[in-house]
Amino acid sequence: MGSYRPSRDAFDRRYFLRGAGGSLAAGALLGAAAVPAAQAQQAVTPEDVTHASAFRPMTEHEKVARIASNSYPIRWIFKNHDNVGDKATVTSMKAKYGEITMLDFPAFTKKTFPGVTKMDMWSSLFGDMGDMSQYEKMSITGYDGKPRTVVEFDPAATSAKGWLEKMANAQAKEGVFCHHISNNAPRDICDLDDAKRKAGVAVAKKWLDGAAILGAKSMRINSGGPRIAPSPQPNETSYPKNPELERYLDQCILSFKEMAEYGAKVGVKVTLENHWGLTANPINIRIIVEEVNNVYCEASPDFCNWEHKYLLYHALNDLAPYAHTTVHAKFWDRFGQPDVQRGVRIMLNNNYTGVFALEYEDGPWDGIEGAKYLYQQVMAAL
Repeated sequence: MGSYRPSRDAFDRRYFLRGAGGSLAAGALLGAAAVPAAQAQQAVTPEDVTHASAFRPMTEHEKVARIASNSYPIRWIFKNHDNVGDKATVTSMKAKYGEITMLDFPAFTKKTFPGVTKMDMWSSLFGDMGDMSQYEKMSITGYDGKPRTVVEFDPAATSAKGWLEKMANAQAKEGVFCHHISNNAPRDICDLDDAKRKAGVAVAKKWLDGAAILGAKSMRINSGGPRIAPSPQPNETSYPKNPELERYLDQCILSFKEMAEYGAKVGVKVTLENHWGLTANPINIRIIVEEVNNVYCEASPDFCNWEHKYLLYHALNDLAPYAHTTVHAKFWDRFGQPDVQRGVRIMLNNNYTGVFALEYEDGPWDGIEGAKYLYQQVMAAL
């Protein structure tokens, strides 16, 4: 495949404009953007000026084409294998909105987000929950370090392939299609035990085949490995070293090279999202993408999955040139109220032409209300 070349054209302009006066910035803003009162009081950011001056206004059709619904924030109302979390939330959400399956998601998207024709689908909601032949049980290590059993959709099973065909038909019927799969099923991608690593890659390849049936453009694969990335250790010299982190990166690069090559064959990109472990640090994502050096391997940044508040915008700006297909426009109040529109402008200022998936995590609304808020915010920023 051709060499990977990220674009960073807009960086110098952004920093030059940091000193622009308030009247200049205000005059450059797009007047049609609907900004909530809480955000209207915020200081103008460099992205306001750069975005307004560097891009022609989009039509409403062009804006909507850049948005995808997301099944993760509304996972509570899906029929599931007890894998979506808090049962009280599941009960209250289903009482309010009813219950759906993934086969219903295209119609749900069409009704809830007018004009949107793309979906980001969470792997844990795939399949006919009543047909266990579509799934396999496995033991994994939970966040608390204790083993637990999970049920995962198996795209290679005959019955599962039949379900994927049904899903493809449901998409065609509604005119709403899978754009991205947020996948938790492939594990151990950077494991130091090479047998576990290879098993994780094999699971990813099965999912890439399934993603191709649905017409997905990209699929996130977690790096696996320790929940908290290894820290540097004292060395015989005065400067610390981190050989353990290097070993995990070696394994992750090896895996993503293999998965990207396979993804190129079936037409689905593999992406790294800023999750835990290795990918909590944006430089590690850049390292992996650059070392893999394949256009079928890229970043899919999430606006809010960061370890501290200073990463919210600075790290997003670092990853933006490595993203081309999918990002998660997220609201999560773990560091206060995030500026969703600023996140969108950061991506646009880095020449991002891909899709913004509406992934509400937590805050003052329920999952559906939060996703609708994100829809309004992304549209306003576009």
